[in-house]
Amino acid sequence: QPTESGFTTDVLALYDWAKARSGNSSIFFWGHSLGTGWVRGRVTAGGEHPGGVQVDAVILESPYTNIREAAAHVPITKIYRHFLGFEYLILDSLALGNMFFRSDENVKVLTCPLLILHAEDDAVLPSDLGRKLFETARSAYKDKNKVKFITFPKMLGLGHDYISFNPELPALVK
Repeated sequence: QPTESGFTTDVLALYDWAKARSGNSSIFFWGHSLGTGWVRGRVTAGGEHPGGVQVDAVILESPYTNIREAAAHVPITKIYRHFLGFEYLILDSLALGNMFFRSDENVKVLTCPLLILHAEDDAVLPSDLGRKLFETARSAYKDKNKVKFITFPKMLGLGHDYISFNPELPALVK
């Protein structure tokens, strides 16, 4: 089952693999959905293991603010949200399992460029969570130009999983 420490271990291993093969090429961390939860200051704030690694940019596709807010919005919890005890049984149990994934806190310590991508018709994680994460990051960054938020209109039908199919994506990322 996913854990924050497991995500961090995976990201550091991926970084080592990419760094060994990239030469002087730029390295970006790109996370999608639950995979956006690994963004942690120690992973992207410079130095080498275990203090951190330096990347050239972070891209978060369909992100959330923290796992508690995400769980309160994902479709599978919709039928349970109105029952007494939902917060205790579902949301608080995530904390008991050491699952916080506090992207809203972690983006405050990033210094590299940050790009947040979200589709307006995302039925899994509402684009409001991506917008809220962007606002949090933007307020923390000294250089506001390093933080960008791109939304994709509903009419494109990209939803939660298909932003990568947008033919304009390479130009937008560049």
